[in-house]
Amino acid sequence: MLDSPPSSAPVDDDVRDPLPADAAGSGESRPRPALDLLIWDAPNIDMTLSTVIGARPTAASRPRFDAIAAWFVAAAGDPSAAGRDGSAPDVEACVFANIPPVPGTLQRWVEALRGFGYAVFARPKTSPDDDIDQDMLDHIAVRAHSHHLRRLLVFSGDGRNFAEPLEDLARQGTQVVVVAFSEVAGYAISSDLIQFIDIEDVPGAFTEPLDRVRLDALPADGAWLRPTRSLRDFVSSYTARRT
Repeated sequence: MLDSPPSSAPVDDDVRDPLPADAAGSGESRPRPALDLLIWDAPNIDMTLSTVIGARPTAASRPRFDAIAAWFVAAAGDPSAAGRDGSAPDVEACVFANIPPVPGTLQRWVEALRGFGYAVFARPKTSPDDDIDQDMLDHIAVRAHSHHLRRLLVFSGDGRNFAEPLEDLARQGTQVVVVAFSEVAGYAISSDLIQFIDIEDVPGAFTEPLDRVRLDALPADGAWLRPTRSLRDFVSSYTARRT
């Protein structure tokens, strides 16, 4: 499904080709360089973080992109992860984000990401239907064509868009890892082809433990999972939909 780049692949140079020009090669006869690629679905991770902690994320509860970058690069640099020519693979990390008409503090966030070594694909969000789902899939397809995609890490709990193409890549020999919250990533947890890592298990990803109860790490005597919205609020919206 992702053997060649689709015609709708992103054309923004900063995102489509954030790697150095000499990394991609100049002709089909040259062996494709090995690549470890990280894709971050910012809208999905932000939304699912709010869901699992039952509150709007704060600076203390948001993921640390610097620590995640260090973890990602360390794995790629391991001698056992050498490319076909015996060298460590290239690494590339891309964050995909929808930007509202009034970006507020997002400019500082984007510049911080770029300073950490991430490429950022930013698409304006002017209506509820504006999203970056296809842009992420297109970029993965471009890299699978231009490189030997050795390892792909996708930070997203969006199984509707990612499950099938990621399993296709895994069948083609790419090591596919989904990093998300276990509460919302059933598509990856249940897959025989995709490896799953809970984002809170990434070393240093959060400055302090999240206020959540994971079903895959329950205490022996059980735990209470509090509601994420009030019962009255739910019934009010439920009733409004039925009238």
